[in-house]
Amino acid sequence: MASGGAFHRAYTHATQQAFLEAHELAFRYFGGVFRLLRYDNLSSAVKKILRGHRREETSRFIAFRSHWRYQSEFCNPARGNEKGGVEGEGGYFRRNHWVPVPEARSLDELNGYLERCSNEDRRRILSGRTETVGSAMLNEQPHLLPLATESFDLAEISFPTVDSLRCVRVRTNRYSVPLPPGAKVEARVHAAAVELCHGGKRVAWHDRCYSRQQKILDLEHYLDVLRKKPGALAGSTPLAQWRQAGRWPASFDQLWHALNLRHGRSDGTRQMIELLELGAGHGWDPVLTSIPLHLAFIRRRKDKQKLHFAQVIRLVKWWVRLQKNKDAEFKLKSFMTEMIVAHLADGGIGMADYTIALEKVFSAAINSGETR
Repeated sequence: MASGGAFHRAYTHATQQAFLEAHELAFRYFGGVFRLLRYDNLSSAVKKILRGHRREETSRFIAFRSHWRYQSEFCNPARGNEKGGVEGEGGYFRRNHWVPVPEARSLDELNGYLERCSNEDRRRILSGRTETVGSAMLNEQPHLLPLATESFDLAEISFPTVDSLRCVRVRTNRYSVPLPPGAKVEARVHAAAVELCHGGKRVAWHDRCYSRQQKILDLEHYLDVLRKKPGALAGSTPLAQWRQAGRWPASFDQLWHALNLRHGRSDGTRQMIELLELGAGHGWDPVLTSIPLHLAFIRRRKDKQKLHFAQVIRLVKWWVRLQKNKDAEFKLKSFMTEMIVAHLADGGIGMADYTIALEKVFSAAINSGETR
């Protein structure tokens, strides 16, 4: 591009999907499509090198070019000087934005960093010019082809069936879904992710695994099963994968340990699972933020009224068990019970008179909408 602008994107694997997806993202970044793009002879675009500059292109690449209405041109083999601008930009970007090597928790976070770097480089003034790269890009944009009204569908689609372990096989790997065995799923394989849909709605989204014969399991998809068998949580593969991916912070273990000490391993784990269901149903940010605060909040209030605080909570939970025996649909989560009692204690409500304390707790629970 004459402006000197550049767009950078990272992928874990150099697949054709990644190659084409990066094109679409770059077109949107530049606000249009360049009429002619020059390539080396990468396999994502070239099936066979013919005489001179002629190439037999892959069918997928031809369809992609036709959708976006641009022409392609190819360099001679092993002649990097024919696309020196690309090589020079790559060297500049590496020296200025990859040294030291940036750290990121995910590919999305890394690509967010790369896009910010690309935007920063718009302020550059190239040697021999008087305007910034960003200004040159604005002047260049009217000469580009307009963007297509719809994206080119890059996804590889299949229709696997959910097995007995709540997984579907996509290519050579198995991905979990929150669906019963026998359900039919639409699997859409993207460059960096696998999307699973059922009934026209997305039900699961996984990072794409490029290894073979692997299981990619999301703990959220098994919470209903684990609630019935809480003893299976500690040694489960989904939990191990969450730990490995950094999705299980230390505060979760601290709360889980505290619940087990207070209620026993089975009931404590079941209450931990109920908390995880809150995150799955209402979003994880509030849960991740609230657990450390909850632990400190409960500890401070409990220290003020040690005996009575704990006894009021025991009485409320005993009452909840009685209600569940009468009505299987009744719910008041233990996590919310403790938060309500702590909030009342923080507001100056004494816990020594159990009748008054329980009346205040039940009233607060009803007003909060947490009972159902």
